[in-house]
Amino acid sequence: MIDLVNTKLARYAWLVLAYNVAVVVWGAYVRATGSGAGCGAHWPLCNGELIPRAPSAEMLVEFSHRASSGLALVAVVVLLVWVFRACKAGHPARRGAVLAMIFMLTEASLGAGLVLFQLVADNPSMAHAMAMVAHLANTFLLLGSLTLTALWAGGGADISLAAAKRGRLLGMLAAGLVGLIAVGKSGAVAALGDTLYPVKSLAEGFSVDLSTTSNLLIRLRVLHPALAILVGALLVFGVARVPLPTATPIGRLARTSVVVLAIADVLAGFLNLWLLAPVWMQMVHLLMADLLWIALVLLAASALAKK
Repeated sequence: MIDLVNTKLARYAWLVLAYNVAVVVWGAYVRATGSGAGCGAHWPLCNGELIPRAPSAEMLVEFSHRASSGLALVAVVVLLVWVFRACKAGHPARRGAVLAMIFMLTEASLGAGLVLFQLVADNPSMAHAMAMVAHLANTFLLLGSLTLTALWAGGGADISLAAAKRGRLLGMLAAGLVGLIAVGKSGAVAALGDTLYPVKSLAEGFSVDLSTTSNLLIRLRVLHPALAILVGALLVFGVARVPLPTATPIGRLARTSVVVLAIADVLAGFLNLWLLAPVWMQMVHLLMADLLWIALVLLAASALAKK
C-alpha cells in the first residue's frame, strides 16, 4: 500500500474533515440562537434571493451557514475526484470517499428539509426533534467517513471484520460506536429543549424536567446525562482497552484521546447544565463530542486493521 500513499491528498482529506467539524459547530450556533429561520422557508435561496440585499442578523447567521455548508460539499466532491485519480481500484480510501459523498448529500438534504418543512427556530414539534436526531446521526457518519478516508489516504491499513477471534473485540467497538451515536442523539434533543425552553436557574430546570405536565422535549432531557455517563464509562473502562494489532502512532493517540475526551466531555456536559446551557458552551460541548467520535473511529480502525 506504500506506493499508493499520497501525502498531499492525505493532508487535504484531514483539512476537509477539520473544516466539516467547524461547519457542524457553526450549525449549533445557528440552532442555539434561533437563526435557522433566518432565510425563511426558502432553500437554496435565502428569502427568494441568491444573496440577500438587506439581511437581518438572523439572516446573516443562517446565510453564512449555508455558504459554509456549500463549500463543504464542494470540498468533498474534490476529495472524491482526487481519491479516485490518486488511488487504484480496491484501495480503501475510495470506499471512504464514496461514503463521505453519500453522507454529505444526505446531510444537505436533511438541512434543506429542516428549512422547507419549517422545522427550525422555535418550532416545538416532535418532528423537529426527530429531524435533529437524524441530522446528528448523519453528521457522525459523515465525519466518520471523512476520518477513514484521511486515514486510508495516508497509508493506513484497511479494516477486517471477518476474523472469528475478533468477535468480542468487534462487539465492544460496536457498542462504543452505537452508544456514542445514542448519546449524540439524546444530546440533540436536550439541546433543542434548552433552546426552546430556557430556564432561569438550575432548580427550575430540575423541576420542569421531572414535571409530568412539561413538554416531552423537556422531560427527555434527563436521558442525555444518564446515557453520557454510561457510555463514557464504557469507553474509558472497556473500549479504550481493546488490543491494537500494531502500535501505530495514530492508534496510540486515538486510545489516549478517547479516554481524555470521554471524561472531559462528560464534565463539559455537567458544566453546560450548571451554566444553564449558554450558546458558547453548547458549541464547545458539541466540538468535544465530534472530536471524541473521530478519536473513537480512529481507534476502531486501528484495532480492526489488517495485519
